[in-house]
Amino acid sequence: MDLNTLIFGVYPYVAIAVFLLGSWIRFDHEQYTWKSDSSQLLSKKGLRLASNLFHIGIIGLFFGHAVGLLIPHSVFIALGVSDMTHQWIAISAGTVFGGMCLLGAALLWMRRMFTSRVRAASRWMDINILGWLALTAFLGLSTIPVSIQHANAGNAGTMILLAEWVQSIAYLRPNPELLRSVDLVYKLHLFVGISVFLFFPFTRLVHIWSAPIGYLGRAYQIVRSKRGLVRS
Repeated sequence: MDLNTLIFGVYPYVAIAVFLLGSWIRFDHEQYTWKSDSSQLLSKKGLRLASNLFHIGIIGLFFGHAVGLLIPHSVFIALGVSDMTHQWIAISAGTVFGGMCLLGAALLWMRRMFTSRVRAASRWMDINILGWLALTAFLGLSTIPVSIQHANAGNAGTMILLAEWVQSIAYLRPNPELLRSVDLVYKLHLFVGISVFLFFPFTRLVHIWSAPIGYLGRAYQIVRSKRGLVRS
């Protein structure tokens, strides 16, 4: 088994298994650690900007990757989205959301490193996961110039290969050979991105599982104040 097969044929399933089983075990045995560990009370300086940039960026990247890579190529063609249109949309969205994510992650990392009160309350993994996510975003942005070159040459082959590889992993038919000829920067981005799933259960990222989606449709809460009733 060569390195390409090991990283892009076996490693994704190891990361996914740790991601799912690790999250389940942590929720079952360490529910008191199942939280985002907000540091807002320790220091508010720069937090709103950094947090909003990071969260908007990473959510945009998540859904962009999900739509762009998991939907079969034939569906885009049937919808009238050409390969070049698809590629330019991916480049544009990746630049915007990737830039937001990188800037937000970098600001949050610097805050945890250099704000004394936040640093004192931070765990090793809090700092490292922010750095790893920033690295993932940086490598993703590093693929943009290469993708632009491909798009200018009218070549969507790499984009299609990447999507077919992701679908082969998702459908339990791994085909690492699809990535053998892909540029190194894409492979580095994929490896670092896959590793996020491996680290996930051991970090504060587990709070994603408990995203309060129901909050959007909840009924108003009645809050009593000195000035009367307030709807919140």
